[in-house]
Amino acid sequence: MPAPQLLRKTLIFLLVSSAYTGAGFAASSDSTALNEKISRVEQGLSTSVVVKGASAQQMRLADRMHYHQVPAVSIAVVNNGQLEWARAYGVNVVGKAEHTTPTTLFQTASISKAVSAMAALHLVEQGKLQLDGDVNNQLKSWKLPDNEFTKEHKVSLRQLLNHSGGVNVHGFHGYAEKQTVPSLLAVLKGEAPANTEPVRVEATPGTKWSYSGGGYSIIQLMMMEASQQDFPQLLQDIVFTPLDMQHSRFAARLPKQERNNAAAGHNGSGATIPGLWHQNPELAAAGMWSTASDLAKIIMEVQKSEAGTSDKILSSPLTKTMLTRGLGETGLGFFVEQQKDRTSFSHSGGNEGFRTLLFGYTKTGQGAVVLTNSDNGMALIEEIFTSIAAEYNWPDFKVTAKSAIAPDATLNKKLAGEYLLLDKPASIIAEGNRLYFQSDLISSKRLELHREANSSFFLTAPDATVRFETDAKNQLTGFSLIKGVNTYKAERVK
Repeated sequence: MPAPQLLRKTLIFLLVSSAYTGAGFAASSDSTALNEKISRVEQGLSTSVVVKGASAQQMRLADRMHYHQVPAVSIAVVNNGQLEWARAYGVNVVGKAEHTTPTTLFQTASISKAVSAMAALHLVEQGKLQLDGDVNNQLKSWKLPDNEFTKEHKVSLRQLLNHSGGVNVHGFHGYAEKQTVPSLLAVLKGEAPANTEPVRVEATPGTKWSYSGGGYSIIQLMMMEASQQDFPQLLQDIVFTPLDMQHSRFAARLPKQERNNAAAGHNGSGATIPGLWHQNPELAAAGMWSTASDLAKIIMEVQKSEAGTSDKILSSPLTKTMLTRGLGETGLGFFVEQQKDRTSFSHSGGNEGFRTLLFGYTKTGQGAVVLTNSDNGMALIEEIFTSIAAEYNWPDFKVTAKSAIAPDATLNKKLAGEYLLLDKPASIIAEGNRLYFQSDLISSKRLELHREANSSFFLTAPDATVRFETDAKNQLTGFSLIKGVNTYKAERVK
């Protein structure tokens, strides 16, 4: 999920910090200059928003891992169309000595969707799948049930790739180590032991954008039936082998021989997830394991294919189609933004205990991948990207200074209380002139809210706005959490 679910205390902090390492790879004949560049990235982190007038502050990666309670981070940076450097930091399992390396496997979560989309479009170019037309004409063992929303408009593969097919099931929870993992058909049907509802159409296809992991499970079945291969082998053949991604695989359960080379997931309080991680049978949507260096090869291949200098997976015309926005902010598999001299393409991910981000540009040969093994990882990822962007002169991830107005202790007291945000508990905590937000959906930590206007506040990490709302009688009813183009409603618990 894009995001966008969500490490322990003092002793663990010490263990993480003492295990901080910078094991890595750097491709440059001028190693001194490159090491200096890497050092500036490691020491130049910033929140994406700062309070205007506050003293500028650059922070060390080790300190921010400690602060956010993120045991491990893996980073790969693409520059001038090549992997310039890759490093890994921390430990695979908090409290243990196994250091993370650039070849350590992480769950990539929803970055899986972007890679799966490239493979699906490859099958389109082969004539094995049709981008347009009713997907039910391409499905055999299961059909997407028709209803009032599909009477006149059928769901197409293009719409599923773009999240505009009106399909439900935003994301998946995964399954604990000892739980029975359902088959793909059970997931689609919503049958036990699946822990999500049946995949159905809940809006007229092509009329609105709504992120759907369920839609990507339909795509997974389409790909398997069209190729007559199981999904992991299909992706190995189409993507991993051609791009020499030696440390990548799709797997609901990681093979035993690879478990010792994998980072464990950690929750928002710092504890290791029981069984180390959840299993994800919804492979196309959330089931890829990889490394930052391997995923950098995805960035480079998209860049080369868009430029017409490589067709290992897709032709240049179809890559351009993939990177063209449909509804919402997505093309076909990637979030995309057309800029004056380039197009950015990206995907974030969030499985239980893991947060990830892949981001690249066409034309300039730049990009980066950051993988973390913590529910608190996204705030740290944003801080790392601000440092990378500053060092490499990117137009995105620039630090924004926002003005804060005088706090109001009386207002803070009125706003304090318990809320439900996406059906999960969220707290607003007042301490005199200071107001805090706390929700495991974002971070286990209390995050200070800075007042910007009346009942509107902003967070500095991550970059988000909280606007409190009242009814006609001026009674507080809840708040809206605004992040990017997305708004999430929270109700006050009475």
